Amino acid sequence: YSPSIRGSTQDLTPWVQNYHKNGDLVNDLQRAGTKVTKPTISNTLRHQGLKSCSARRVPLLKPVHVQARLKFAREHLDDPEEDWENVIWSDETNIELFGKNSTRRVWRTKNAELHPKITIPTVKHGGGNIMLWGCCSAKETGRLIRVKERMNGAMYREILSENLLPSARALKMKHGWVFQHDNDPKHTARVTKEWLRKKHFKVLEWPSQSPDLNPKSLEGVESPCCPATAPKHHCSRGDLHEGMGQNTSNSV
Repeated sequence: YSPSIRGSTQDLTPWVQNYHKNGDLVNDLQRAGTKVTKPTISNTLRHQGLKSCSARRVPLLKPVHVQARLKFAREHLDDPEEDWENVIWSDETNIELFGKNSTRRVWRTKNAELHPKITIPTVKHGGGNIMLWGCCSAKETGRLIRVKERMNGAMYREILSENLLPSARALKMKHGWVFQHDNDPKHTARVTKEWLRKKHFKVLEWPSQSPDLNPKSLEGVESPCCPATAPKHHCSRGDLHEGMGQNTSNSV
């Protein structure tokens, strides 16, 4: 016997509350032998303040990663805001020529899915991309560098040598400022660590698999590569490079 619930969202409320714990409402109902129509499930979830979204992609975290991040957070819990204002944050990113690594939502009528103004042109193999290295503080953005070749440890150290100190001066960092980069092998290589030590750069210890910095969350900082502010389709890597804005410096 499989009871069917068709109209009452109240009957589903306990199941929805349990959904917040394990995230598997459909299988829970099936295991209980309960048939529920799709509209009933959707309406009930909406009444509970939930909405359908694409699942966010996040780093695969092992218990050791969680513990390391928690330890890091506790150690810096009482750090004054001024300490974080004295950190230069850095990262690298790939920008796809045709936006393969991004999505866009559009409003259209039923039969207008192929209208040129609401489609995203694609090419085989993505059409190429450009790599950028950039840095910022809590207040402003530092240098943004296009990397033409495949980056290795030597090239990364060259980028830091030519751009880190000029960025620190432009950002008016105070004495004793701290540099942050993630645990990319190029960053954690013995040669790179030794180079940073000889240059007397103080590096912020960064737990593995930590989330990337989101500059939009920093007051006064706007990402020069934000696709939301630049919906234009670029025809070449050079065109895409120019579209990054005046903050992008010469290639390495």
